[in-house]
Amino acid sequence: MTLRVSVIGASFAKAAYLPALRTIDDVELVAISSQRLESAQAAAAAFGIPHAYDNWETMIARHTVDLVCIATPTIYHAPMTLAALDAGAHVLCEKPTAMNRAEAEAMYQRAEALGRVHMIGHELRFNPNRRRIQQLIAQGGVGQVRHVNLWNITASWGDPASRPAGDWWSLAEMGGGRLGANGSHQIDLIRWWLGDIGAVCGQVKVVVPDRIDKHTGQRWTANADDLAHFTFEMVSGALVTVFLSGVARHNMDNHTQIFGSEGTILLANSDEKLLYARAGEDFHDISEHDPNADLPGVGKGIWNVSVVGLMRELTAAIREGRALREGATFYDGLQTQIAMDAVRQSTVERRWIQLA
Repeated sequence: MTLRVSVIGASFAKAAYLPALRTIDDVELVAISSQRLESAQAAAAAFGIPHAYDNWETMIARHTVDLVCIATPTIYHAPMTLAALDAGAHVLCEKPTAMNRAEAEAMYQRAEALGRVHMIGHELRFNPNRRRIQQLIAQGGVGQVRHVNLWNITASWGDPASRPAGDWWSLAEMGGGRLGANGSHQIDLIRWWLGDIGAVCGQVKVVVPDRIDKHTGQRWTANADDLAHFTFEMVSGALVTVFLSGVARHNMDNHTQIFGSEGTILLANSDEKLLYARAGEDFHDISEHDPNADLPGVGKGIWNVSVVGLMRELTAAIREGRALREGATFYDGLQTQIAMDAVRQSTVERRWIQLA
């Protein structure tokens, strides 16, 4: 069965989606759309896609496909997803799922009602080291998880002149901000590893609102969070703390620390070393290599490489007429959205928000 695919968005899609799809047999890339026609045309030329558009609605109307992959600013996720579902396609939507809980619920309910395969782009579920963490916890390798620390500290927004004017990741009305950009990944991993979230307390902040376009010197204002921190009390009783900053002046990378009654797990993105120790033992390296990193044409880094596994599971599910066996569904995306909305509510009301 040849799977016909259209793509909306030509940035992350060009870096990750299209190289991953090219590694899968019997996939026909039909069309790609981007707000800038030249971007869509460049991606189409690079990957042999016959049709390029600057209007996604026109593309969906003109081409009947099996799968639509959406990698656009968050504000467009819900309308694009609903249109693709109604046109008969299964959907991969990039994270964060939507602008709010209501949109995420509408996406999930429509996909379920129409019997479509649905996936959110949380590709780290397909990374071997993070999968190993999930297995260790599930198999009791650290006993009862007591507390978890996660932090992602970068300098990407630290310089006021580091972002161009109108950068959508810096605009709340477009669905930008660190909570959605990176926090959604962290929340999805937390739920995958530890189960449901019981209560949330947190804060989102705009630390550097006054910005300068690095090319023109134009002054502009960012209103999406460049720093977020929150604490989850899990239904299991585990306490999880997450700190996300894009406004440091030095990169401190992403670190994961999981402390259980019988052991500890440590992971750092910089070297992708997964360390594990049972109580009374020294740490030892249990890191796993992702064989998809060796495929020709796949971009470097865990994000690009992990998309290969994601695409293989998604296309297999569509071909076999089944639900996903791995990966984050729209239901998972909804639960992550609920948690992010609770962090924002906690910021305003300055209190714990009960979820379960």
